Amino acid sequence: MNPDKIQANRLLSQKSPYLLQHAYNPVDWYPWGEEAFRKARETHKPIFLSVGYSTCHWCHVMAAESFSNPETAKYLNENFVSVKVDREERPDIDRVYMQAVQAMTGSGGWPLSVFLTGELKPFYGGTYFPPRGRWGKPGFFEILSAIHEMWTSNPAGISESSEALLRAIGEKRFFADQGMSFPDEHLLDEAYENCGAAFDRSFGGFGIEPKFPQETLLGFLLRYGYRRGNPDALAMVETSLRKMALGGLRDHLGGGFHRYTTDREWHLPHFEKMLYNQALLSRLYLETYQVTQNSFYAAIARETLDYVLRDLTDDFGAFCAAEDADSWEVSGNGRVKSEGVFYVWTAAEIRDCLDKDLSEVFNFHYGIRDEGNVETNLPEEWRGRNILSVCQSVEATAKRFGMSRERVERILENARSVLSAKRASKPRPYRDDKILTDWNALMISSFSIGFRVLGDIRYQRAAMGAADFLLARLKRKDGRLMHRYADGEAAIPAFLPDYAFFTCGLIDLYEATFDPRYLEEAMSLCREIMRLFRDADGGGFFLTGGDSERLILRQKDFQEGALPSGNAAAALAFLRLSRLSGDRELETNAANILRAFPEHCGDSGMGCAHMLTALAAFAGPGCEIVIDEGPDNSDLEDMLRVIDSRFLPEKTVLFRDLEGENRKKIEALFPSLGTRARQGNKTAVTVCRNRTCLPAVVSGPELEGLFK
Repeated sequence: MNPDKIQANRLLSQKSPYLLQHAYNPVDWYPWGEEAFRKARETHKPIFLSVGYSTCHWCHVMAAESFSNPETAKYLNENFVSVKVDREERPDIDRVYMQAVQAMTGSGGWPLSVFLTGELKPFYGGTYFPPRGRWGKPGFFEILSAIHEMWTSNPAGISESSEALLRAIGEKRFFADQGMSFPDEHLLDEAYENCGAAFDRSFGGFGIEPKFPQETLLGFLLRYGYRRGNPDALAMVETSLRKMALGGLRDHLGGGFHRYTTDREWHLPHFEKMLYNQALLSRLYLETYQVTQNSFYAAIARETLDYVLRDLTDDFGAFCAAEDADSWEVSGNGRVKSEGVFYVWTAAEIRDCLDKDLSEVFNFHYGIRDEGNVETNLPEEWRGRNILSVCQSVEATAKRFGMSRERVERILENARSVLSAKRASKPRPYRDDKILTDWNALMISSFSIGFRVLGDIRYQRAAMGAADFLLARLKRKDGRLMHRYADGEAAIPAFLPDYAFFTCGLIDLYEATFDPRYLEEAMSLCREIMRLFRDADGGGFFLTGGDSERLILRQKDFQEGALPSGNAAAALAFLRLSRLSGDRELETNAANILRAFPEHCGDSGMGCAHMLTALAAFAGPGCEIVIDEGPDNSDLEDMLRVIDSRFLPEKTVLFRDLEGENRKKIEALFPSLGTRARQGNKTAVTVCRNRTCLPAVVSGPELEGLFK
């Protein structure tokens, strides 16, 4: 469709990259808002709600097949009021209507396609619909015709159906303070058993296909294995991380991970790269490195963090949302846009780039074949293409070619460098450059931990740059946090995950910098969470603030999808700050979240893994570490290395300067610190567990002894 020949619709005034992608559709799109709702009520037409995101492959497909089709657009414009929503900008809208579609169909995904009454009540929906019926699915045009017929002939039936559906997805209310006992630790054991039953022992991950990383679930298992001394829990984590890193889920040339794979073996991904996956996976690899001291995990974490620094960091130091699955290429049909073409190779392309010896070693190691290595039904443009996956180990490759391991590693490194340079000449996938507070906050945590574990100063600077950007550009003068920044505009009142993730990110950043202003901001955000999101009657915290737009339901995010639960992150934030400050109100808020969650999470617990992590942290033992600077701080770096090299998931760290403004700020924030336990002029470290403090130590070896 040529934009020059089409008049722009109302989406042209929006900031969302996803909405702007549809600004020249012939569909008369409205953004979410009262103008569309009023039009639906005045004209007595149903609303067609389409929810997606800018890097979603099947969103692009449905746009090309249906929303760019003049006939389909004409029918939509005559009989419906069409509304387009970016699910990354408005997770509250997406959550309500995704639950409705899941209740109707048993599954969900994007693009999300929902039909609503003028009162915004859903009555029919699904995900991707082909333009005409195929694959056992009705066609989109057929659905539009059927909905229009039903709307005109049986409005009472639609009204009754929408009311019943609304009742089915209505938020339960639980009273956390009255009559609900605190969840027992046996929930951790039950969740571990359920994970074991669902675990794919051959390829890692859970279930068969498609395969998602499920980072919070693996993070829970890592902590469970550490807590219980359970080698099987750790084995599930290691198997999954190794298989993901060796397979096509990972970009072996540029670093970073794709969102998920369509197959069991982690080979064939949908190629979009999401910021939140990079954040959650890099942290998981870092923590697994701390547990195992296996440098493989450190290398994958470093590669992922470097990808974000290189390709997802904007000029202001904040992190962009994603890179697209699709990109352009020149073919016999002209310039076409296809999924994954930036990442895949024909065997002939590799032979053209590498000399014979290099290409043979590379192709053997990565499973490159002349006929292609994707054995599934794919579009014509994929014929003969290969996805890079490690199919043979370095040892097996060395044996096959009669080479040393070191020589094979040099050949592979050289080949990757040559192919990376060649790939750089291709059109890059589109980058969604909007800044999301919650996703940036997750990345701030990962870069902060990356600096502490790997010692790379670039990671500390990246975390600081993004945090300072959010505080300067996405926090209003009245203190209200905003969710999205795009094209110079901060907008949309932030949601619970924005506040909770950012609070945790600021605590992590404090531990990477010992700059008390980050703890001041974290304490301020915690107070705002209690003010804006608390459900005083039902326990826990709502997804939206009391000052946000009211939808047909006000929901809570106890269960997890791609992101951790905002309630779980809030519980961890409250708990960490309460242990530093001794503030009982913060601890009580964490406890009330945990009292409410078992009723929301079903029997397996696997959908609430981050909440289980919070439960384990609450159960303790906690580990509070206070560093008191002395005139002689020559041993400080050694002691920090001891702290940062260990997996101490329940630890909190405070640094009290010898003197100056930072010392005053820390003592004002945490008056219960008391006086310094002096050991001559040396910097002293005090470790406390379960509110019992051990004698202060002043050297790395002494501190090491406390953790044995």
